[in-house]
Amino acid sequence: MLTDSTRWRLVLGEQATPHAGPLADEHAERDAALDWLYGRDPERAERGERRGGSGPSELTTVDWLDGIHRLFPRATVERLERDAVERYEIHDVVTDPRVLARIEPNPTLLRAILRTKHLMHQGVLTQARRIVETVVAELIAKLAVEIGQALSGTRTRRPSRFRQARDFDFHGTIRANLAHYRPATGRIAIESPRFVARTRRHAERWQLVLLVDQSASMAGSVIHAAVTAACLWRVPGLATHLVAFDTELADLTTEVTDPVELLMKVQLGGGTDIARAVAYAATLIENPRRAIVAVISDFFEGGNEQELVRSVAKLTGQGTRVLGLAALDEEANPVYHRELAQRLANAGARVGAMTPGELAGFVAERIAR
Repeated sequence: MLTDSTRWRLVLGEQATPHAGPLADEHAERDAALDWLYGRDPERAERGERRGGSGPSELTTVDWLDGIHRLFPRATVERLERDAVERYEIHDVVTDPRVLARIEPNPTLLRAILRTKHLMHQGVLTQARRIVETVVAELIAKLAVEIGQALSGTRTRRPSRFRQARDFDFHGTIRANLAHYRPATGRIAIESPRFVARTRRHAERWQLVLLVDQSASMAGSVIHAAVTAACLWRVPGLATHLVAFDTELADLTTEVTDPVELLMKVQLGGGTDIARAVAYAATLIENPRRAIVAVISDFFEGGNEQELVRSVAKLTGQGTRVLGLAALDEEANPVYHRELAQRLANAGARVGAMTPGELAGFVAERIAR
């Protein structure tokens, strides 16, 4: 257990040693591991504090990873690895095969691989692909449940003989069992639970066109769009298209069944031409009133804003549902150009943030109509 002096020494850093005393054994190792990473902070250099990674005793990234896995709990290790990749951009975390062999696959590492895979030689790419496969499999397993629930049918008011927890009719059950209310306990004895039926999805064909901004800041969105498209690919009555764009277009629809291969081909970076992507989506639509176009972007348009607004207005005017999604990850944390997003909303688009499960729910509602 940490003493108060040890805890304060770890929090305040090496400069607190004269007051809190030196660290011993594992505590000293923990301090060195934290300093190796967070000692890179420029604010520490400005204050004249020692920076991590300096001097002859500098740890390698492999040594540091081995150390933190031994010294810290898993949740802390994941945070340290995330900060190494995203905050301090320590690229050998994702370009050194020895490091990749030791690091735990996670979504943060997957985003880093997509951003840096152009720096990798073939041996590293093989290790990186293992991580991509692991994380994608986990995401598909999670999203398949969400999407399956969203597409399983909408609840109706019609009673059902099939008893499933997700179809439990709370209000109907209360009304049906009011005669069994017990004043002494303030409770109702449920003798006749009620359940509702679900509608079946129409078999008539719908189209979903996912347009994904592949600029560097949208790595999370590209990942989840690819996985979502793979999950939706086999939904009856739904034709799913996936198009990645910057200033150029890449129609990845033929790769949707293999999201790992798809992600290994995506090239993050470059400019943004949303207007061109929307114009291309319009050429794919067969029945405007049974089509959904989802634009996943931060809406910092490098192309023609007026043309983009006109294209969206034309699509919505002919009955196509246009979604402007500022984020498509598990946190749904939107960072986007609000002025342009408002103009698209004024043109008839629905603009906001949706997780993959919420997008699937939106699609399911439209298919059910």
